[in-house]
Amino acid sequence: MFLGIDIGTSAVKVICTDGDVIHASATANLTVQSPHPGWSEQDPQAWWSAVRAALNEVAGTVPLSGVTGIGLSGQMHGAVLLDSARDVLRPAILWNDSRSTEDCAHLQAALPEIGTIAGVLPLPGFTAPKLMWVAREEPQVHARIAHILLPKDYIGLRLHGELVTDRSDAAGTLWLDQGAREWSAAVAGASATEMAWLPRLADGHEVASQITAAAAAETGLPAGIPVVAGGGDAATGAVSLGATEAGRGFISLGTSGQLFVAGDAYHPNPAKFVHAFAHTVPERWYQMAAMLNGARPIAWLAGQLQISAGEVVDLAESADPNRVPIFLPYLTGERSPHGDPHIRAGFFGLEDSTDRAALCRAVLEAVAFTFADAVDSFGDTVAGLPHLAAIGGGSKSPFLLQLIANATGQRIGRTVGSDAGPAMGAARLAACGMGAMSLSDLGHQPEIADWFDPTSVPDLDGRLQRYRALYQALKPLR
Repeated sequence: MFLGIDIGTSAVKVICTDGDVIHASATANLTVQSPHPGWSEQDPQAWWSAVRAALNEVAGTVPLSGVTGIGLSGQMHGAVLLDSARDVLRPAILWNDSRSTEDCAHLQAALPEIGTIAGVLPLPGFTAPKLMWVAREEPQVHARIAHILLPKDYIGLRLHGELVTDRSDAAGTLWLDQGAREWSAAVAGASATEMAWLPRLADGHEVASQITAAAAAETGLPAGIPVVAGGGDAATGAVSLGATEAGRGFISLGTSGQLFVAGDAYHPNPAKFVHAFAHTVPERWYQMAAMLNGARPIAWLAGQLQISAGEVVDLAESADPNRVPIFLPYLTGERSPHGDPHIRAGFFGLEDSTDRAALCRAVLEAVAFTFADAVDSFGDTVAGLPHLAAIGGGSKSPFLLQLIANATGQRIGRTVGSDAGPAMGAARLAACGMGAMSLSDLGHQPEIADWFDPTSVPDLDGRLQRYRALYQALKPLR
């Protein structure tokens, strides 16, 4: 049996699987702190506590003594700063934090070729500009840095005691030379980062180390179990779908959203803010549009209306589509395809008769429209794909998936166990690392449970054009 541990933004998810069938799963919720506008932080200790809680729940169904390998997945880009004793220096700065906008401009000016080296132009979500902000605003913290880890790799440290990351998570820092698949001294030097601070690189199926006695005492896992490097959540989500081979694509609907297409060569396209990153498996890369707001606006509206996310979807289905306002979903700015950390969310076209159902419909349409923008940013790459698989919590909604199919013109396939996503991919990497699966086996595609074919919906294209025009109109208002 293999464990997949995914360190998400809103929750930690742990699954236990034989590589195909999930035998147990558990989720432990997390919260995000925003002490200042544009800030997004979490305490790494909260991740560890959530991992322990989820493992304890899994152990109630499947004995942890039967686990033979563990894989890690996690939210990308987060800066976990450690001192020489490997103690956390400050809360982790997350992927949707926008405080380092000024530093991004300085980094691009200092290294104009960074988009080609790192696969995307600097944006405040990435890790390297965060270090520049720390150097500028918290020099006393920066002076004590001895190690930098990404969120899942901090959990790896707590489990096996080593400083290791995989190449797909490293790709999201800007410090990785994507073509060479090694750390870039040029980017590190331009971003207030010492090369010695960066962890050892591995491919996702490679064993990082084994569960320590201390971790065993805290988690109930047997000491000595191998832990593989795993991957960033985009790459492990791909592994869960067999998207390790060229020409396969999917959409992910978590807190953030992704449109992902796998390839066997490095093809940067920084002008469109399409990310070109190293995959977690050897000799593979991928292109990805990353939308900061994914299904998050649905949860946000649910909180404001004091209802569940499922009730938001139900209300949206009941709305009169001819009386729906336009919603910009940019609660935390946007990455792909705008590269705009300043834009914010808002409704346009509210009437005295606008009701809750119309607001809910507007928010779901906006999520679909972000994917339409993402598809357009890829040019012909997506048009040639037979379909896009769908994973993530938002994929539970048939209504939302149909909206996305209609808005993008793409056939969408919801896979069996689609909400397991990155955790399942991490477990499959562990199975590969233990020899239970081969690298070619990772290309196996799961069964599609439901298909969503694009259909023509009156006025949807017109609302999409108004949505795009609204962004352009509001862009100068900062």
